[in-house]
Amino acid sequence: MHDRDTEIAELTKGLAHPVRLRILRLLLATPGCIGGDIVDAVGLAQSTVSEHLRILKAAGIIRGEIDGPRVCYALNPAALAPLAAFIASLTPPPDDACCVPTLKETP
Repeated sequence: MHDRDTEIAELTKGLAHPVRLRILRLLLATPGCIGGDIVDAVGLAQSTVSEHLRILKAAGIIRGEIDGPRVCYALNPAALAPLAAFIASLTPPPDDACCVPTLKETP
């Protein structure tokens, strides 16, 4: 497996939960959000939110910086560049490509 494939797989694993997507939307709207504010906004137990933040941070999707007794979180958009490039590369094959399945219309 290519290193890039492993990197993309780790990114998608980090994104693969609705709560983590909600946290990312929150951080997009409020850069530099404090962990306690994230807990309040998400409405789950602090330990649950902390685990989701840990996973996002381990994947490199967010950064956490200690600010006194609090941790301030922010998005790390550059970390998502490999995933964005991969998705952009998934273009449909040309019409004359071999073995392209046809989509069935749903009633």
